[in-house]
Amino acid sequence: MLLKRAGHRIVAVSGRADTVWRAEKYLRGVPVVPPRQAAQGAQVVLIGVPDDLIRGVCSQISTGLQRGVVLCHLSGSLGLDVLAPAAHWGISPLSIHPLQTVPDVESGLKRIPGCSFAVTAANESTAQVGERLVRDAGGVPFRIRPEDKPLYHAAAVFASNYLTTVEAIAERLFAAAGVKDTRSALGPLAIATLSNVIRQGPAKALTGPVVRGDVGTLERNLEALKQGAPEAIPAYTALARAALGMAERDGTLSWQDVKNVEEVLRRWT
Repeated sequence: MLLKRAGHRIVAVSGRADTVWRAEKYLRGVPVVPPRQAAQGAQVVLIGVPDDLIRGVCSQISTGLQRGVVLCHLSGSLGLDVLAPAAHWGISPLSIHPLQTVPDVESGLKRIPGCSFAVTAANESTAQVGERLVRDAGGVPFRIRPEDKPLYHAAAVFASNYLTTVEAIAERLFAAAGVKDTRSALGPLAIATLSNVIRQGPAKALTGPVVRGDVGTLERNLEALKQGAPEAIPAYTALARAALGMAERDGTLSWQDVKNVEEVLRRWT
Protein backbone atom coordinates (compact mmCIF):
# COMPACT_ATOMS: atom_id res chain seq x y z
CA MET A 1 0.00 0.00 0.00
CA LEU A 2 2.91 2.36 0.75
CA LEU A 3 4.27 1.77 -2.74
CA LYS A 4 0.84 2.35 -4.24
CA ARG A 5 0.59 5.66 -2.42
CA ALA A 6 3.98 6.58 -3.93
CA GLY A 7 2.61 6.06 -7.44
CA HIS A 8 3.56 2.47 -8.22
CA ARG A 9 0.93 0.37 -9.98
CA ILE A 10 0.31 -2.92 -8.19
CA VAL A 11 -0.73 -5.30 -10.97
CA ALA A 12 -1.62 -8.31 -8.76
CA VAL A 13 -1.04 -10.03 -5.44
CA SER A 14 -0.98 -13.65 -4.37
CA GLY A 15 -1.08 -15.48 -1.06
CA ARG A 16 -3.11 -17.54 1.34
CA ALA A 17 -6.84 -17.25 2.01
CA ASP A 18 -6.53 -14.21 4.28
CA THR A 19 -4.72 -12.33 1.50
CA VAL A 20 -8.12 -11.82 -0.18
CA TRP A 21 -9.64 -9.68 2.55
CA ARG A 22 -6.38 -7.78 3.13
CA ALA A 23 -6.23 -6.94 -0.58
CA GLU A 24 -9.85 -5.80 -0.51
CA LYS A 25 -9.11 -3.51 2.43
CA TYR A 26 -5.70 -2.10 1.51
CA LEU A 27 -5.35 -2.65 -2.27
CA ARG A 28 -8.88 -2.24 -3.54
CA GLY A 29 -9.20 -3.27 -7.18
CA VAL A 30 -5.97 -5.28 -7.25
CA PRO A 31 -6.66 -8.89 -8.28
CA VAL A 32 -5.66 -11.81 -6.05
CA VAL A 33 -4.39 -14.59 -8.33
CA PRO A 34 -2.05 -17.63 -8.21
CA PRO A 35 1.67 -16.78 -7.77
CA ARG A 36 2.79 -17.44 -11.34
CA GLN A 37 -0.04 -15.34 -12.75
CA ALA A 38 0.65 -12.52 -10.29
CA ALA A 39 4.25 -12.29 -11.48
CA GLN A 40 3.37 -12.04 -15.15
CA GLY A 41 3.55 -8.57 -16.62
CA ALA A 42 5.27 -7.02 -13.60
CA GLN A 43 8.52 -5.07 -13.76
CA VAL A 44 9.28 -5.74 -10.09
CA VAL A 45 8.17 -8.88 -8.25
CA LEU A 46 8.26 -8.93 -4.44
CA ILE A 47 8.40 -12.28 -2.60
CA GLY A 48 7.26 -11.89 1.00
CA VAL A 49 7.05 -15.43 2.38
CA PRO A 50 8.90 -17.32 5.17
CA ASP A 51 12.58 -17.80 4.35
CA ASP A 52 12.33 -21.55 3.76
CA LEU A 53 9.66 -21.03 1.09
CA ILE A 54 11.41 -18.38 -1.01
CA ARG A 55 13.32 -20.76 -3.29
CA GLY A 56 10.18 -22.80 -3.98
CA VAL A 57 8.12 -19.71 -4.82
CA CYS A 58 10.94 -18.51 -7.05
CA SER A 59 10.90 -21.81 -8.94
CA GLN A 60 7.12 -21.68 -9.21
CA ILE A 61 6.97 -18.21 -10.78
CA SER A 62 10.24 -18.12 -12.74
CA THR A 63 8.86 -19.37 -16.06
CA GLY A 64 6.32 -16.55 -16.08
CA LEU A 65 8.85 -13.77 -15.61
CA GLN A 66 9.91 -11.45 -18.39
CA ARG A 67 13.61 -10.98 -19.07
CA GLY A 68 15.01 -8.06 -17.10
CA VAL A 69 12.40 -8.22 -14.33
CA VAL A 70 13.67 -7.33 -10.86
CA LEU A 71 12.89 -10.24 -8.55
CA CYS A 72 13.10 -9.20 -4.91
CA HIS A 73 12.75 -11.13 -1.67
CA LEU A 74 12.23 -9.53 1.74
CA SER A 75 14.29 -11.88 3.90
CA GLY A 76 16.79 -10.44 6.34
CA SER A 77 18.98 -13.54 6.59
CA LEU A 78 19.22 -14.75 2.98
CA GLY A 79 21.42 -13.45 0.19
CA LEU A 80 20.69 -13.59 -3.52
CA ASP A 81 21.49 -17.25 -4.24
CA VAL A 82 18.01 -18.24 -3.07
CA LEU A 83 16.71 -16.60 -6.26
CA ALA A 84 18.95 -18.80 -8.43
CA PRO A 85 16.04 -20.83 -9.92
CA ALA A 86 15.09 -17.74 -11.93
CA ALA A 87 18.63 -16.73 -12.89
CA HIS A 88 18.61 -18.32 -16.34
CA TRP A 89 15.51 -16.28 -17.23
CA GLY A 90 17.58 -13.09 -17.13
CA ILE A 91 16.06 -11.66 -13.96
CA SER A 92 17.82 -9.11 -11.74
CA PRO A 93 18.01 -10.49 -8.15
CA LEU A 94 17.39 -8.08 -5.28
CA SER A 95 16.70 -8.19 -1.57
CA ILE A 96 15.28 -5.41 0.58
CA HIS A 97 14.67 -5.99 4.29
CA PRO A 98 12.94 -3.53 6.64
CA LEU A 99 14.80 -3.29 9.94
CA GLN A 100 11.54 -3.09 11.82
CA THR A 101 9.09 -5.37 13.61
CA VAL A 102 5.79 -5.59 11.70
CA PRO A 103 3.23 -7.93 13.29
CA ASP A 104 0.33 -6.74 11.12
CA VAL A 105 -0.57 -4.43 8.23
CA GLU A 106 -1.71 -1.47 10.31
CA SER A 107 1.48 -1.35 12.38
CA GLY A 108 3.54 -1.77 9.21
CA LEU A 109 1.91 1.26 7.61
CA LYS A 110 2.85 3.30 10.69
CA ARG A 111 6.32 1.90 11.41
CA ILE A 112 7.90 1.33 8.01
CA PRO A 113 8.08 5.03 7.06
CA GLY A 114 11.27 6.28 8.66
CA CYS A 115 12.81 2.87 9.34
CA SER A 116 16.04 1.59 7.81
CA PHE A 117 16.13 -1.03 5.05
CA ALA A 118 18.98 -3.34 4.08
CA VAL A 119 19.45 -3.42 0.29
CA THR A 120 21.35 -6.30 -1.35
CA ALA A 121 21.82 -6.49 -5.10
CA ALA A 122 24.09 -8.10 -7.69
CA ASN A 123 24.82 -4.85 -9.54
CA GLU A 124 24.56 -1.10 -9.17
CA SER A 125 21.50 -0.56 -11.35
CA THR A 126 19.48 -3.14 -9.41
CA ALA A 127 20.68 -1.68 -6.11
CA GLN A 128 19.37 1.68 -7.23
CA VAL A 129 15.98 0.12 -7.98
CA GLY A 130 15.96 -1.29 -4.44
CA GLU A 131 16.87 2.06 -2.94
CA ARG A 132 14.10 3.76 -4.89
CA LEU A 133 11.54 1.23 -3.64
CA VAL A 134 12.73 1.79 -0.07
CA ARG A 135 12.51 5.57 -0.36
CA ASP A 136 9.10 5.36 -2.02
CA ALA A 137 7.92 3.31 0.96
CA GLY A 138 9.24 6.06 3.26
CA GLY A 139 12.30 4.10 4.39
CA VAL A 140 16.02 4.85 4.61
CA PRO A 141 18.18 2.45 2.56
CA PHE A 142 21.64 1.13 3.37
CA ARG A 143 23.55 -1.58 1.56
CA ILE A 144 24.53 -5.03 2.84
CA ARG A 145 26.68 -7.55 0.95
CA PRO A 146 25.02 -10.94 0.35
CA GLU A 147 27.61 -12.76 2.47
CA ASP A 148 26.94 -10.43 5.41
CA LYS A 149 23.18 -11.01 5.54
CA PRO A 150 23.25 -13.81 8.17
CA LEU A 151 25.35 -11.69 10.57
CA TYR A 152 23.19 -8.65 9.92
CA HIS A 153 20.08 -10.69 10.68
CA ALA A 154 21.62 -12.11 13.86
CA ALA A 155 22.09 -8.51 15.01
CA ALA A 156 18.43 -7.80 14.25
CA VAL A 157 17.38 -10.87 16.26
CA PHE A 158 19.29 -9.56 19.29
CA ALA A 159 17.86 -6.06 18.83
CA SER A 160 14.25 -7.21 18.57
CA ASN A 161 13.42 -10.87 19.25
CA TYR A 162 15.78 -11.39 22.17
CA LEU A 163 14.93 -7.99 23.61
CA THR A 164 11.32 -9.19 23.71
CA THR A 165 12.44 -12.48 25.26
CA VAL A 166 14.36 -10.70 28.02
CA GLU A 167 11.36 -8.50 28.80
CA ALA A 168 9.15 -11.61 28.95
CA ILE A 169 11.50 -13.13 31.54
CA ALA A 170 11.45 -9.88 33.51
CA GLU A 171 7.64 -9.77 33.42
CA ARG A 172 7.43 -13.32 34.74
CA LEU A 173 9.91 -12.63 37.55
CA PHE A 174 8.11 -9.41 38.55
CA ALA A 175 4.88 -11.40 38.80
CA ALA A 176 6.60 -14.09 40.87
CA ALA A 177 7.87 -11.35 43.21
CA GLY A 178 4.31 -10.14 43.79
CA VAL A 179 4.11 -7.19 41.40
CA LYS A 180 0.48 -6.95 40.30
CA ASP A 181 0.54 -4.83 37.15
CA THR A 182 3.79 -6.08 35.69
CA ARG A 183 3.68 -4.25 32.36
CA SER A 184 2.94 -0.91 33.94
CA ALA A 185 5.81 -1.49 36.34
CA LEU A 186 8.43 -2.55 33.83
CA GLY A 187 7.32 -0.25 30.99
CA PRO A 188 8.97 3.02 32.12
CA LEU A 189 12.20 1.18 32.99
CA ALA A 190 12.38 -0.61 29.65
CA ILE A 191 11.55 2.54 27.66
CA ALA A 192 14.09 4.67 29.56
CA THR A 193 16.78 2.01 29.15
CA LEU A 194 16.28 1.72 25.39
CA SER A 195 16.17 5.51 25.11
CA ASN A 196 19.53 5.72 26.92
CA VAL A 197 21.03 3.09 24.61
CA ILE A 198 19.92 5.00 21.51
CA ARG A 199 21.03 8.38 22.88
CA GLN A 200 24.31 7.44 24.58
CA GLY A 201 25.28 4.06 23.15
CA PRO A 202 25.18 0.69 25.00
CA ALA A 203 28.45 1.13 26.93
CA LYS A 204 27.42 4.38 28.62
CA ALA A 205 23.83 3.23 29.13
CA LEU A 206 24.87 0.04 30.96
CA THR A 207 24.03 0.02 34.67
CA GLY A 208 23.49 -2.69 37.27
CA PRO A 209 25.46 -4.94 39.61
CA VAL A 210 27.93 -6.23 37.02
CA VAL A 211 29.15 -2.80 35.92
CA ARG A 212 29.46 -1.83 39.60
CA GLY A 213 31.34 -5.00 40.51
CA ASP A 214 28.60 -5.65 43.08
CA VAL A 215 29.12 -9.35 43.70
CA GLY A 216 26.83 -9.36 46.74
CA THR A 217 23.85 -8.33 44.63
CA LEU A 218 24.77 -10.88 41.97
CA GLU A 219 24.78 -13.60 44.61
CA ARG A 220 21.42 -12.50 45.99
CA ASN A 221 19.88 -12.37 42.52
CA LEU A 222 21.11 -15.84 41.68
CA GLU A 223 20.05 -17.32 45.02
CA ALA A 224 16.57 -15.87 44.48
CA LEU A 225 16.41 -17.34 40.99
CA LYS A 226 17.51 -20.70 42.36
CA GLN A 227 14.54 -20.66 44.72
CA GLY A 228 11.89 -19.12 42.49
CA ALA A 229 12.89 -19.46 38.83
CA PRO A 230 15.90 -21.77 38.34
CA GLU A 231 15.23 -21.99 34.61
CA ALA A 232 16.21 -18.30 34.33
CA ILE A 233 19.72 -18.81 35.77
CA PRO A 234 21.42 -19.71 32.44
CA ALA A 235 20.02 -16.58 30.78
CA TYR A 236 21.02 -14.41 33.75
CA THR A 237 24.60 -15.68 33.85
CA ALA A 238 25.03 -15.52 30.06
CA LEU A 239 23.84 -11.92 29.95
CA ALA A 240 25.94 -11.07 33.02
CA ARG A 241 29.02 -12.34 31.19
CA ALA A 242 28.14 -10.23 28.16
CA ALA A 243 27.69 -7.18 30.42
CA LEU A 244 30.99 -7.94 32.11
CA GLY A 245 32.72 -8.01 28.73
CA MET A 246 31.23 -4.59 27.90
CA ALA A 247 32.33 -3.13 31.24
CA GLU A 248 35.81 -4.60 30.90
CA ARG A 249 36.28 -3.23 27.37
CA ASP A 250 35.01 0.17 28.51
CA GLY A 251 37.48 0.21 31.41
CA THR A 252 34.81 0.83 34.07
CA LEU A 253 35.89 -2.07 36.29
CA SER A 254 39.18 -2.77 37.99
CA TRP A 255 41.04 -6.00 37.37
CA GLN A 256 40.00 -7.22 40.83
CA ASP A 257 36.33 -6.39 40.25
CA VAL A 258 36.38 -8.32 36.98
CA LYS A 259 37.97 -11.29 38.72
CA ASN A 260 35.40 -11.20 41.55
CA VAL A 261 32.44 -11.10 39.16
CA GLU A 262 33.91 -13.89 37.04
CA GLU A 263 34.28 -16.05 40.16
CA VAL A 264 30.60 -15.61 41.09
CA LEU A 265 29.45 -16.44 37.58
CA ARG A 266 31.75 -19.47 37.40
CA ARG A 267 30.15 -20.94 40.52
CA TRP A 268 26.67 -20.57 39.04
CA THR A 269 27.36 -21.98 35.61
